Amino acid sequence: MSDKGAVTLSMDGAVAHVTFDRPQARNAMTWDMYADLARICDQLAADPSVRCTVFRGAGGEAFVAGTDIEQFLAFQGGDDGVAYEKNIESGIAKMEALPMPTLAVIDGWCVGGGLALATACDIRIATPTAKFGVPIARTLGNCLSIANIARLIAAFGRPRVQRMLLSAELIEAHEARGCGYLAQVVDAQHIDEDLAKRAQQLASLAPVTQAVSKEALRRLLVQGLPEADDLIRRAYGSEDFREGVAAFTQKRQPGWRGR
Repeated sequence: MSDKGAVTLSMDGAVAHVTFDRPQARNAMTWDMYADLARICDQLAADPSVRCTVFRGAGGEAFVAGTDIEQFLAFQGGDDGVAYEKNIESGIAKMEALPMPTLAVIDGWCVGGGLALATACDIRIATPTAKFGVPIARTLGNCLSIANIARLIAAFGRPRVQRMLLSAELIEAHEARGCGYLAQVVDAQHIDEDLAKRAQQLASLAPVTQAVSKEALRRLLVQGLPEADDLIRRAYGSEDFREGVAAFTQKRQPGWRGR
């Protein structure tokens, strides 16, 4: 496999398994991987035989550790950020709109874009070592789309999302379980067994009821979201963002200047 990674699909009866496969980089998403994900979601949405879909990271160290930062070196200004967020949002929206129940299995890091991907799933289980957050105020100096912020608030509650975004805090698995973000925290040696039971149970239920319930929840979440391209353009067009990307790729601490 090339360093660009891949998102792969396999089937186990009525259960689809989608794997973010770039373990050498903690499954950080490349543009090719986002394209794979969109294609797979289109394929799954068109296949009525699929009754449950499982999303998981390869390697045991991460679900997805965000987007590959080196790709941001090519950005020239705020409009690149707007285009990027719209592109990522289209892929996440396809995950969210899948008609069958979706399960995220989280072992290790689930941060940045990875947290957005996990939050687009219906049910999440994790190992005790899982960590959740969006530490961009410490690392990159960019921002999230308003749709992703709305998803996080719905899943975690506003105070925790404020801590994630403003303080760059990471949430441990036990806290994520306590606020309802995780359905269960399971030791690594037992998580495959728990996953199999949950997937089979979900696959056994009424698919039309599941599909219309999912769509109703999705519509309630995304209706009436305000326009926010100006916020994205400001963050991605800032000197701080360019400094954050440079510092990350050069493995040094960023020097924030507030402009």
